[in-house]
Amino acid sequence: MTTHTLRSKRRRSALRTVAFLSPWLIGFSVFFAYPLISTVYFSFMKYDGFRPPTPNGLENWTYVFSEYRLFWPALRNTLWLVVVMVSCRVVFGLGIGLLITRIKSGAGVFRTLFYLPYLAPPVAATLAFVFLLNPGTGPVNSILDSIGLPSPGWFTDPAWSKPALTMLALWGIGDLMVIFMAALLDVPKEQYEAAELDGASSWQRFRFVTLPNISPIVMFAVVTGVIQTMQYYTQPLVAGKVASGIIGGSGQQFEPGYPEKSTLTLPQLIYNIGFQRFDYGAAAVIALVLFVLSMVFTAFLMRRRGGLVQVGD
Repeated sequence: MTTHTLRSKRRRSALRTVAFLSPWLIGFSVFFAYPLISTVYFSFMKYDGFRPPTPNGLENWTYVFSEYRLFWPALRNTLWLVVVMVSCRVVFGLGIGLLITRIKSGAGVFRTLFYLPYLAPPVAATLAFVFLLNPGTGPVNSILDSIGLPSPGWFTDPAWSKPALTMLALWGIGDLMVIFMAALLDVPKEQYEAAELDGASSWQRFRFVTLPNISPIVMFAVVTGVIQTMQYYTQPLVAGKVASGIIGGSGQQFEPGYPEKSTLTLPQLIYNIGFQRFDYGAAAVIALVLFVLSMVFTAFLMRRRGGLVQVGD
């Protein structure tokens, strides 16, 4: 085979490979690379969406980190939700999955009952939760008062607003329940039988048999949960609006984060400063911070995956 023929064959092979990759390459370029590059570009520009962008160096970065008083509360709230809400959802979803897989009769009914809340639209679910947890007239506090327990302020109390959002997230646990159920049902029964013959307790069977087998699913749930929580926008915004008495209406101005900025998240901040205050440069900075945090959390979790897989060693 001549050199020219060999080069021609390699060129055709490369073109064929690029042709097969082209859908992904186009999608990556249009929906990821271009927006990311544009965000970096606008983070160094003064731009309000009406006039052409003009360079302003590091002014946007300095403003966000040093002068913008809402950035650090939003960052702390977002990190709190990532750590606490994601952990609670994974543990609760796994617990519900374990419970339903061990129910002998009526498992289908319980699966339906636990999955149905996940199908509720986020806005409707949040509205229902705010009214249920209303400090004055909500049935939850009425029941707590009747049995002599303290009744929190929930969405009107900065100390309870994030736990209330976590309870809302646990109520809609149906997606994780289904994923964990599928993983649990796929664990080889022979391993359980061998562990029982060796005298392993229920906890030892879970630790040394169940958890190593479902560790990739646990990691998937944690990583996707972190990414979703980094984009947490609708529920805290609606909860803050309803709890503050601002439900809707044209021309109404609402500062997100009620009460006392305790429900303010970085996605809300991006929308507020970018599309309500028309400071696209500062919004681009916050978006990049959110992107970097997501990458850091994901990289950390992927590095820790080996330890989770070897938890039984």
